[in-house]
Formats: sequence, C-alpha cells, structure tokens
Amino acid sequence: MALRGEFPEEGELVVGTVTSIRNFGAFVTLDEYANREAFIHLSEVATGWVKYIRDHIREGQKIVARVLRVDQSKSQIDLSLKRINDHQRREKVQSWKNEQRATRLLGLVANQLKIELDATEPLFAESVIERYGSLFGAFEVASADPKRFQKECGKAPWVAAVLKVAQENIVPPHVAVRGVLELTDTGPVGVDHIRTALLAAIEADPESVTVQYVGAPRYRVQVTGTQYKQAEELLKRATEAALASIKETGGQGTFARA
Repeated sequence: MALRGEFPEEGELVVGTVTSIRNFGAFVTLDEYANREAFIHLSEVATGWVKYIRDHIREGQKIVARVLRVDQSKSQIDLSLKRINDHQRREKVQSWKNEQRATRLLGLVANQLKIELDATEPLFAESVIERYGSLFGAFEVASADPKRFQKECGKAPWVAAVLKVAQENIVPPHVAVRGVLELTDTGPVGVDHIRTALLAAIEADPESVTVQYVGAPRYRVQVTGTQYKQAEELLKRATEAALASIKETGGQGTFARA
C-alpha cells in the first residue's frame, strides 16, 4: 500500500538500509519508498575527513538520512548522513516505528472489514492521514478520545473497526497535573473535617484523582488523564470541592498549582 509518493522530497528525513559500500560512497534502499535506491557520497557520510567509510557505516545497517537532491527523470536520489543531528535522528526513527505499527493495525482493520489492505487507502486511510497528520496519529486519537474520533469521522463501518482496533492495541498517552492543598481546622473535630474535604476532592473522579499526605497541613492532589486540558479542568474541580467542603465546616484552605 503506497500512502507516500514515489519519490521523497528534498530536505526530507528518510529511513533506509545500506545495501553496498564503495570507496566513493554507499548505496541505500529507502524503506518508506518501496526500497527505491539512493546514494550517499563519501563527503556526506560524516563531518571532517573520512578515511575509511566502513568506520562510519556498514552493509545491512538501518540509517536515517537527509535528502539532498532528487532527479526523478534519472531516478537518482542523493542523501546525507552528516546533515542531521541526534535529536532529529531519534524523532525520525520513532516516527518510522510508529508508522510501521500503524500499518500492522491497518491490516487488522482491513481483516475486520473483510477487504484487502490496499483498499483501505481510498476508503479512509488517505483522509485520516490528512486530518491527523499520520496514520499512527489517527489510531492514537481513536484510542485516547473515541468520541472525538467518531464525531470527526462519522459512523461508517470503518470508523467502528478503527476504534475497536485502536482501543485493543494502543494504550493512550497519559498526562499528570498536580498541586498542593493546605487545609486547616482547629476545631475539636477538625481532623474529620479535613478528611471529608479530601474525600470531596477524590470523589470528583475516583479513577483519576489521588491525594497524598505531604506534611500537615499540606496534601498533594494529582490528576491523570489522556488530555491535558481535561486533566487541568478536573484538578480545578477537585480542589474547589475540597476548599468548599473545609470552608463549609469552619476551616480554611488554599491551593497552589505545582
């Protein structure tokens, strides 16, 4: 299934496999472009003078490179290994791994729909890549926020299949937000009032809100979720419930965001 063009664009980062090495450079097949062949000149292997090219790369090695030039009429693609930093390399490798995984998940969707993998491209794969930036990004949204995915994509049979596969195979990324409550009540049953206030915070969402004792009168409140904005809103709701509870029983409280 070809969700990419036949050729990469100049400046693009690509993943490839070194197939052969010569004294003047190395030949590479591009994993994301149907193993189309590209070339890395010796001068683009590493910064500085390269005496032995095999000190830097070897046959069979998976590499990340930058596309320098593309001549489609001659099917020539020139790459550079030295014009990319470690951060860019790590990000590209992770993105490539994610898309490989997404392609496998797409195969599961195709099986559920009883269609060939290639048929998913015109049916929905192209449109979700355009909407969510990548195939893996679409599966992530389907897993973390299924209501949003269904609202944006509709109720076609493929939507239900994508949702099912995503929720069975992808653990949504989690965010955590936290802050510190300071609760005081000097009355004879003040401890009970503080406990009630803390329970009010937890009851805002027992699955997502946790309270940890820091040291009287301070208590850490943490909210975990899949969406930062939603977690922030829940933290606000939980701490406001605690503050309202302690105030109602005659105590005092403050909240500071961590």
